Amino acid sequence: MTSTAPGSATRRIYIDKQSPAAYDALVRTSEAVRKVAAEAGLDRALVELINLRVSQINGCAYCLHVHTRGALRAGETAPRLGVLAAWRDTELFTPVERAALALAEATTTPADTATQETAYAAAREVLTDDQISAVIWVAVTINAFNRVSILSRHPVRPER
Repeated sequence: MTSTAPGSATRRIYIDKQSPAAYDALVRTSEAVRKVAAEAGLDRALVELINLRVSQINGCAYCLHVHTRGALRAGETAPRLGVLAAWRDTELFTPVERAALALAEATTTPADTATQETAYAAAREVLTDDQISAVIWVAVTINAFNRVSILSRHPVRPER
């Protein structure tokens, strides 16, 4: 899929198609993480909130498109999705959701140690060890998918 033709430097390849074995491994990782999250007691709506928040931070239009639909299918509401980027400033999210979102953000943007410690301490208050591990794995996995889609420039097209 790569090309040495003039102008090809700006054309992106879909790395998921160019290297399907690597992408398939990422998909299998995602499936394993989804199972770990379910076994830890994280419902699908919370997993989708994490996917969306991380994708917002990373600016991944494709993943935002995919996971908004997933969140709605999982029972998430439009008002909560509409304020997800400002979740700290609302009372719409439970303590568990707030802890998971903070931990996912700390995983996505490894900020200063104090921010990480604060997020981790808040998570320890309301999440089990299995849930903390699952939240971090969900964030790590969606971060990887965000990079695939952003660098491939996967398009978001109108639905018909």
